Amino acid sequence: MPGPLVLGLTGSIAMGKSTIAQMFRDCGVPVFDADAEVRRMQGPGGELVPAIEAAFPGATDENGVKRDMLGEIVFADRDALARLELIVHPAVAQARQAFLTGHADAPLVVFDIPLLFEKGGTEYVDRIVVVSAPESVQRERVMARPGMTEEKFAHILSLQLPDAAKRARADYVIDTGMPLEDTRAAVQALVDKLCGPLRDAAGEDDI
Repeated sequence: MPGPLVLGLTGSIAMGKSTIAQMFRDCGVPVFDADAEVRRMQGPGGELVPAIEAAFPGATDENGVKRDMLGEIVFADRDALARLELIVHPAVAQARQAFLTGHADAPLVVFDIPLLFEKGGTEYVDRIVVVSAPESVQRERVMARPGMTEEKFAHILSLQLPDAAKRARADYVIDTGMPLEDTRAAVQALVDKLCGPLRDAAGEDDI
């Protein structure tokens, strides 16, 4: 029996990806949240804590990884970031596979992966949804975040594929610059579009 259709969900900073991920959950679609999984593995007793401490001495304590400190270390040091990714990415891949195995009977699942294009994650998904909003909306959202500066914003954007390029490579684009209920309706319509044929093929009535 074939597995579920895997929908890759991505988008640049402050485009509203987390909101869209929750909307998919509200529609009954299982969602794998890569960022949440990393937070869990870096939290108290997390399986990645010893390896991160070995690679970045002093970057952990009894509460797990000191994320602010580690973020400062890798912020402008690409070599340090690469060392961290060598620890984190294989563990996330293993967790993602376990999630997929656990939802093998679902017609549709979502992989919420912020750097889907940038880190080569497209090979793990069947279709891609890009969450997007006007640049002015994105900037307003980003600059409202605590501790955000123009320098940090520019650096984050430098690590991400431009929004226009993401939209060009997407199978579907969801606009979060419109009223929330319109965005919610767009998500529901996409779920109905994707799951209708899957239900017909499987002879199932629910997602």
